Amino acid sequence: MSNRTLSIDDRTYDYLCDVSVNETDLLRQLREETAQLEYAVMQISPEQGQFMSLLIKLMGAKRAIEIGTFTGYSSICVASAMAEDGQLICCDISPQWTQVAEKYWALTGLENKIKLYSQPAEETLQMLLDDGAEKSFDFIFIDADKQNYITYYEMALRLLRKGGIIAVDNTLWSGAVADPENTEPGTRAIRRFNEMVKEDSRVSQSLVTIGDGLTLILKEFD
Repeated sequence: MSNRTLSIDDRTYDYLCDVSVNETDLLRQLREETAQLEYAVMQISPEQGQFMSLLIKLMGAKRAIEIGTFTGYSSICVASAMAEDGQLICCDISPQWTQVAEKYWALTGLENKIKLYSQPAEETLQMLLDDGAEKSFDFIFIDADKQNYITYYEMALRLLRKGGIIAVDNTLWSGAVADPENTEPGTRAIRRFNEMVKEDSRVSQSLVTIGDGLTLILKEFD
């Protein structure tokens, strides 16, 4: 029994992965390939990927958006958990990273479920709104430039159906958000986002201590 979240040391983390994470060989291969690249730290953890897959299955999500794709680990976790007629729209501006993602989408047979837009995410989201996609998505994952989190969030709320979920990554920012001495732009942006979401009466939210902090936000209005 515990009245607060358990602190995870390396031994406990290894045990958690051993008894609960069922990572496919291709996902493990992707994670290992990504670990050799610059900015490998942007890769989500396997336990977070599995958690997101479970969330998609619980929701029965068929339409999803990912803002920030990197090398594709999270997109595979989301798309593979969707029904055969599901669709995931991915937003990213870096061909250097998304060419790795596209390779693994093909290897996992998911290329027909995923559509990549290689342009600023705000442009893609606005395009979807202009095309009449408002209130039509079940799930949106935000994991991109932190200074634009609030912009992405507001656009995501318009695209999301009532009862849909936005998942926002890095909301603990390696603990930097709790350090008042840290005034780095990304840290300040995440602090502003966290504070704004807590006070937003349009949604219900919970910051889950998995990975680098994953905030789950339930849209409560039409």
